[in-house]
Amino acid sequence: MLAPLIAATLLAATPATPLDVVKGGYSDVQKAANAPGATVDQLASVVEKFVDFEELAKRALGKTWDTLTPAQRKDFAETMKGLLRASYAQKALGQANADVKYGKEAIKGDEATVNTTVTVKKDQVPVDYRLYKTAGKASTWRIYDVITDEVSLVETYAGQFRKLLADKGFDGLLSTLKNKRAQLEKNSQASANGAGSQAPATKQ
Repeated sequence: MLAPLIAATLLAATPATPLDVVKGGYSDVQKAANAPGATVDQLASVVEKFVDFEELAKRALGKTWDTLTPAQRKDFAETMKGLLRASYAQKALGQANADVKYGKEAIKGDEATVNTTVTVKKDQVPVDYRLYKTAGKASTWRIYDVITDEVSLVETYAGQFRKLLADKGFDGLLSTLKNKRAQLEKNSQASANGAGSQAPATKQ
């Protein structure tokens, strides 16, 4: 009796691999997206469990992050988190019935990449996930970047940030992001209210 108990304990303690995180996250997203009355906000809460939006925002901002005060970092992180979770959730809701094939998992130190191919209707799109390992004893793998058809979300935002910082400075960048977040959340709410009796999974 003791041997099976020890084996079960060890199995339960085995940390999830990057591939496990991506597979589990996608499964949870599909369940949430296909649930009756699914909303962007509900889906965002599910996505947030495995996607680290704050880390994504920090990496996209690059060296500028180190120059910010604690208050500025908090404001920026919260603004980007709200913007990203709404944007990501909207896309996930639109791909509720997509088919995913999992490819290779590559781990190098505390960084990892998981390759997948997403099929929506007849279109096949390569989607790669970049993850990092959190610090501490209870370390886990978290997604911080999504590369769709060779276009990185972090690099896309980094390019936009550089331009806005050059034109408007940090305060101008933050103001622009807050306006985008407010508009996106307003659109998400309008979509949810207008869905009525239509199937939520068909809404983008």
